Amino acid sequence: MTRATNAPASRRRRNRRLALAKGFYGSRSKLFRMATESVDRAMAMATQHRRKKKSEYRALWIMRLSAACKAHDISYSRFIEGVNKAGIALNRKILSEIAIHDPDGFAAIVNQAKAHKA
Repeated sequence: MTRATNAPASRRRRNRRLALAKGFYGSRSKLFRMATESVDRAMAMATQHRRKKKSEYRALWIMRLSAACKAHDISYSRFIEGVNKAGIALNRKILSEIAIHDPDGFAAIVNQAKAHKA
């Protein structure tokens, strides 16, 4: 009896993996073993980087807020303390958007924060 290798399924499986490696440099996109290793690593890094992206965005919002607060003669930490004491329930993302797109509204929030900080 002849040996059955299930070639169509194997070829389909390999082509699927090579398709995932499309765009990789050199043999990482051409050779199956290197493509498999590269794709596995890329998948693992994608998971880690999705988590890391959240902290990078938070750091960006804090930098924006810090710069906007300096323009109003208050430090970022004192501003956040005042916002919390004033009971303003806005997160850093929204506060940074307000600081960019509505300077007058942000000035009002800063004044409330200054009043509750003292």
